[in-house]
Amino acid sequence: MSKNAIKLLLVLLLAMALVVGCASQPAAEEPAAEEPAAEEPAAEEPAAEEPAAEEPAKQIRVGLITDTGGIDDKSFNQGTWEGVLAFAEEYDIEDDNVKYIQSESDADYIPNLSTFSDDELDLIVAPGFLFFDALTEVAALYPDQKYLLIDSVVEADNVASAVFAEHEGSFLVGIAAALKAQEAGEDTVAFLGGMDFDLIQRFEAGFEQGVWAVDPDMTVLVDYAGSFSDSQKGQTIASKFFDDGAYIVYHAAGGTGNGAIKEAKDRVQNGEDVWVIGVDKDQYEDGIYEGDKSVILTSMMKRVDVASYTVAEQVYNGEFNGGVLTFELSNNGVNIPDVNPNLKDEWVETIMEFKDKALAGEIEISMVPSRLE
Repeated sequence: MSKNAIKLLLVLLLAMALVVGCASQPAAEEPAAEEPAAEEPAAEEPAAEEPAAEEPAKQIRVGLITDTGGIDDKSFNQGTWEGVLAFAEEYDIEDDNVKYIQSESDADYIPNLSTFSDDELDLIVAPGFLFFDALTEVAALYPDQKYLLIDSVVEADNVASAVFAEHEGSFLVGIAAALKAQEAGEDTVAFLGGMDFDLIQRFEAGFEQGVWAVDPDMTVLVDYAGSFSDSQKGQTIASKFFDDGAYIVYHAAGGTGNGAIKEAKDRVQNGEDVWVIGVDKDQYEDGIYEGDKSVILTSMMKRVDVASYTVAEQVYNGEFNGGVLTFELSNNGVNIPDVNPNLKDEWVETIMEFKDKALAGEIEISMVPSRLE
């Protein structure tokens, strides 16, 4: 064999050895890809509890029939209506469930009472003794209907009758009138009544007794308008009182008394010094004539608002029993306002001293005016 053939054979053998050697070595293992750690399931948050739906407030329906003075007479009707509204606000009564009808004349009383009775309201309020005849008739026709009559008594199981000790509250404002007049060196005050009934006569009786408890020699002028809704007549009578020397006029005349307040405001703005005592509700704001100055010395608070609130609440609670409810000095059913900007503190103290004596039985307040004794 030639040398060249031998060299070629050796090259081939060496090449084969290299191929076999490479084939026999295991391939380098690539590191296995790490599997991601299994995620633990997230703890489930408890579902947020929805707040329980509030149950709607219990509802009752209350209606009021005004007398001819109207709902905004700034006195009796308005005060009674304010009690209804206060009840509705306290117990979340819906607006549609409190309503009123205004009477244009006495002839409207029976139809208006019947309208609300046919609607089967839970309570119907009649603010004033003028409703006595009408309510006596209507209550008998609707024995299952509940009524509230203010200032008179209908003896029926379905009628609550609210009465007031007007003479007691009027006694207190009579004291206030005399104290103010004395300070001014005046010796005459006056009483303006709406209609000359025994009910309004109680205002007159208490007032004059309060005046004379302070000064037995003071003159008390008296006149009646024959109406609770004639403000012009009230202004005319008040004008005569002031012309005749009255320093203060106490009115128990409903809307008619608004004329007395107007007359006092007109005179004060013309430089005179005269005053009016309000009735049924605090009438201070009604007498404002400049800034916060008012011609209202004080007011005899006859809490007709408490009466309407109380009876509406009884109906709401299922506690209505009809019968007579009496509001007097002893239960704050009559009083002067808590705030009296035109009364000195010492006058209020004197008034409260007389009140305590009356409550203790040391003073008996008459229900009959001196002119009728």
